[in-house]
Amino acid sequence: MMVALLVGAVVAGNAVWNGAPYPSADPDTVAQRLKSRSDEVYDDFALPEKYAAGSGRVSTGACYYRGLRGLAHIDEARSDVRSFGLDWSLPGVPEATARDAQRSVRQRLVRKGWKLTHEGDRAGATFRELGFRFENPAGGDQVDVRWNDSTTTLFISVYAPCGQVPDEFVEYEWSEADWHPKEPSAGL
Repeated sequence: MMVALLVGAVVAGNAVWNGAPYPSADPDTVAQRLKSRSDEVYDDFALPEKYAAGSGRVSTGACYYRGLRGLAHIDEARSDVRSFGLDWSLPGVPEATARDAQRSVRQRLVRKGWKLTHEGDRAGATFRELGFRFENPAGGDQVDVRWNDSTTTLFISVYAPCGQVPDEFVEYEWSEADWHPKEPSAGL
């Protein structure tokens, strides 16, 4: 009985010290998913061909220690856990066109069960910004779409949450990271 209590205390202490473990992440699989989501957003925009998307590259971001261990490693990123993001843009999009494109993406995300997490429409004396962020409740991926009147550019960011990457993962040698927009299927 005492051994069982001791083992339970060690397991509970470990969980409190380390926090919830990060899920495993295969960087190539995550990159493919983010690129596929980017293709879907690009298709959903249904923009005329004159609005060409620039290429993008999946990059990784810092993730931190969880649990009480995080207090011992304040602001120290883990080398074995990374978040993922793909940023790209469409320049020269007028406001009315941007609104229509955003509406189309928003409708598809809602139909697929994604949840709105941020509404970013705002205006000031010298600017107007339109934007939103949706999150997939099934896995935590996010799609962020923004436009502003000073650049008339649609900015798109697709994110995946932190995951533990294999020891052999080297980002700067990562051939799977490059994204080039496919031809839009619904272009006018």
